[in-house]
Amino acid sequence: MSHSGESQDGLEAVFLANRETLLRFLRARGAGEDAEDVLQDVWLKISRARTGPVASPLAYLYRAANASMIDRYRAARQAQLRDAAWSEGHAGTAIGVSDSPSAERVVAGRQLAQRVEEALAQLPPRATSIFRRSRIDGVAQRVIAEEFGVSISTVESDLRRVYKALIELREQLDEE
Repeated sequence: MSHSGESQDGLEAVFLANRETLLRFLRARGAGEDAEDVLQDVWLKISRARTGPVASPLAYLYRAANASMIDRYRAARQAQLRDAAWSEGHAGTAIGVSDSPSAERVVAGRQLAQRVEEALAQLPPRATSIFRRSRIDGVAQRVIAEEFGVSISTVESDLRRVYKALIELREQLDEE
């Protein structure tokens, strides 16, 4: 038997001799019911690993158990976040039921877009262009002012004009 094999057997012997102590350690650190599983992970790691002699085998096992518990917690946390993100992205969907908007909603959306376009067509072209650069393209007002060769207060004034027209349109739609 090689020297490495003997040190491996020694580490496994220390593990087996201190199994209950390691379990208590993990439970005290918050592993709860997962303590047995965490310890099984540690056992698999040390039985597969080909480490050289370990100066402080028990301290090594405590570190390995703690690291394994943290890895397990992180993996569970990532799975929770993934599941939550998936649920949010698929909220209200049922198997076999399309989450696409109904034909009625599609038509209503197109009609609304048409009404918005008509309202914007009544405004000066610079105002609607500034509005599109700001709200659709997400360009900063300072940059828009430079692009159009106007002051920031002119950009703000044009935006207010467009917002006022859209508010009036909304009020009309609410009355219908």
